[in-house]
Amino acid sequence: MNIEDIRNYCLQHSAVEEGFPFGPDTLVFKVKGKIFLLMGLENDPLQFNVKCDPGKAIELREQYNAVQPGYHMNKKHWNTILVDGSVSSKLLKEWITDSYNLVAKVRK
Repeated sequence: MNIEDIRNYCLQHSAVEEGFPFGPDTLVFKVKGKIFLLMGLENDPLQFNVKCDPGKAIELREQYNAVQPGYHMNKKHWNTILVDGSVSSKLLKEWITDSYNLVAKVRK
């Protein structure tokens, strides 16, 4: 996946807003006013942060080298995902959707 693939996938979800609240180098996706994914546009390899259930976050970090504690985020609830080709697009999309679902439930 590349930046456009991730962007298009995020925007397929209901009520998603995109923006640059932290400056021109960090693309942010929100649902109900809360961030569910952010990614630096200058990172090589591409990487993005997603929210994750705390128990699952630890499991994923242990299972995949491409999953790390969330950079500049609460490491209990956020993972940084390196898009280095070691994880399938299907799995990346699953993690994005999981983050979206976690955040969308925050405010009903």
